[in-house]
Amino acid sequence: MDLTDRPRRLRRDGVRELVSETSLEANDLVAPVFVDATTDERVAIPSMPGHERVPLDESVARVEEVLDTGVETVMLFGIPESKDAEGSRAWAEDGVVQEATRRIASETAATVVTDVCLCEYTDHGHCGLVEQDAAENPDLTVRNDETLDLLRKIAVSHAEAGADVVAPSGMMDGMVGAIREALDDAGFRDVPIMSYAAKYESAFYGPFRDAADGAPAFGDRRHYQMDPANAREAIREVALDVEQGADLLMVKPALSYLDVVSSVDRNFDLPVAAYNVSGEYAMLHAASDRGWLDLEATALESLLSIKRAGADVIVTYFAEDVAAKL
Repeated sequence: MDLTDRPRRLRRDGVRELVSETSLEANDLVAPVFVDATTDERVAIPSMPGHERVPLDESVARVEEVLDTGVETVMLFGIPESKDAEGSRAWAEDGVVQEATRRIASETAATVVTDVCLCEYTDHGHCGLVEQDAAENPDLTVRNDETLDLLRKIAVSHAEAGADVVAPSGMMDGMVGAIREALDDAGFRDVPIMSYAAKYESAFYGPFRDAADGAPAFGDRRHYQMDPANAREAIREVALDVEQGADLLMVKPALSYLDVVSSVDRNFDLPVAAYNVSGEYAMLHAASDRGWLDLEATALESLLSIKRAGADVIVTYFAEDVAAKL
């Protein structure tokens, strides 16, 4: 055959790598770290193989393990020693994330991102103050504007502890503007906000809710997290966060929403992050355990697909394993 165009010419070893369109580096990745104020030893997370809750005294050692793989950034999640209806331990000066942040910031070179939310801290497991009788009435949900006051306090407490980036994840209307104002007023104008700008009410969060002890005690989060059927709405949500001062834009989950990642990347001139969530991690492990998939190959391919879709930053439980192979 007299073919002028033969794409296979570019697939030979050596040439293939030269013309590769997408690259994945260890510094593209963020490793979640769970710090647990209720335990004195590491506790394995059964639904997330290879991950543990670590006690406060081992938070620095855990982050140093991450750094040893080449990953430079961690995202901290806390399990507090007690919970209440307001989630007051979320902004306590001696809270688990605040204390872990102080130690990690002073003893390591890691970039520390902190999750700004209430679901791990409230006794009802929702991401803010709930309306009266919400436990009995599935049409009731989180009180948006009252919750903003709490998010302000959480973000400032994290910045005071030394957080490099704060990441509000509750999907409250106006959360970015409220946090930006609070940080600025407290003298933290240089602390950026990585907003969970398009966070869906997804079935892929199950293992995380076990890991962080943050499952709702009643109802669900459909009234404040996005409908998985909606893509155009994501652009509206992201645009509002940009107007309010977001510095990085997060899409969560990642794999089931690559179209949204791509759309956000095309429409906004800000760094885009995507969260490769716990269910996406767990399902590859489960398939690998049955001998159905090669874990290392599918993990790398998954992260490449997220990067190819337009993500500049990937939060993933595969961070350490993949980074060590890059």
